[in-house]
Amino acid sequence: MEFKVLAIGDVVAEQGMAHLERHLRQVQRAEKIDFTVVNGENTSGVGITPDEARRLYQAGADVITLGNHAMGKRQIANFLDDASYILRPANFSGRAPGRGHGIYDLGRFQVRVINLIGRCDLYWQGENPFTVADAILKEGKPTFTLLDFHAQATSEKLAMGYYLDGRISAMWGTHTHVPTADERVYPKGTGYISDLGMTGPIESVLGVRPEQSVESFLGGFPGRYESPTGACKLQGAIFTLESETGLCTSVKRIDIR
Repeated sequence: MEFKVLAIGDVVAEQGMAHLERHLRQVQRAEKIDFTVVNGENTSGVGITPDEARRLYQAGADVITLGNHAMGKRQIANFLDDASYILRPANFSGRAPGRGHGIYDLGRFQVRVINLIGRCDLYWQGENPFTVADAILKEGKPTFTLLDFHAQATSEKLAMGYYLDGRISAMWGTHTHVPTADERVYPKGTGYISDLGMTGPIESVLGVRPEQSVESFLGGFPGRYESPTGACKLQGAIFTLESETGLCTSVKRIDIR
């Protein structure tokens, strides 16, 4: 039986949130989506608040994943412990609040979602994501296993895809906010894309006003980053999975503007 997973790239600021709220349910209906994972670590620009997490959930996210800005808003700490639908990277220090993976029971199917963070030029304080993935995968075998790998280096993401090929249903990268055109099914059946892209302003640099980003690269003082107004995009990918094998049969990018 087919099972469709929608993965949505980093939601940036209020503009991205509002765009997702307007369009997510429509996409879910049109594509007959069974399960949706949204990366929400940038809904406050840097970090996420409990209210923003609730809005993502009410908009249609079944699970919210995070990344290097997971603790960007201090008020999220207790919420990470209390809400099972929000995950921070599993390879954070054991002192971090919250959980890095969970199994979600849909009755006929069980979906495990894992959130990991890369270490190449991003988060060297984290444990090795490869060995952490191994440890998590030993904890039972649900129908499907999904991984949001929040990482900078495409080499680290690609290597993780090969390492877990055939052992998980699908893996996608987040963090760079720029979608890649390498969606595929790996040789042993794991669906993959290096980066989903972002949900937020089209005329921006990763969700930031272009003039501020340019000023920072010129060595000036851009000020507190702001997200521009204007047209937005919702980027991600749809993974079609097969319940008998738990593996992927196709991957399709989406870009809703």
